[in-house]
Amino acid sequence: QVQLVESGGGLVQAGGSLRLSCAASGRTFSSSGMGWFRQAPGKEREFVAAIAWSGGSTRYADSVKARFTISRDNAKNTVYLQVDSLKPEDTAVYYCAASSYGGIYASKSEYKYWGQGTQVTVSS
Repeated sequence: QVQLVESGGGLVQAGGSLRLSCAASGRTFSSSGMGWFRQAPGKEREFVAAIAWSGGSTRYADSVKARFTISRDNAKNTVYLQVDSLKPEDTAVYYCAASSYGGIYASKSEYKYWGQGTQVTVSS
């Protein structure tokens, strides 16, 4: 069993930055592929970024490439999402997810555990 708790969201002006964190409990974190997804009001939950168990491989949605950076610290059981150059269209609830496998996955169906989400609001 893995429990995930996100933090770091907030209200920021366009062009600003935030650092989202996802703290995981459970002994399997260091072997789990991790992902960040987001859901805006009235829209489907969409893939943002993913990182393999070792941190050596990452993947990003085209809409966030070069602006967002995913990383992890297995010693702290934490995955991060650095979000820079924020745009109003980045406004959403951001969710952390953990897979039962160690690769990088863009599909929601590959993730078994989900956090409660953290709100990011970008004003223009």
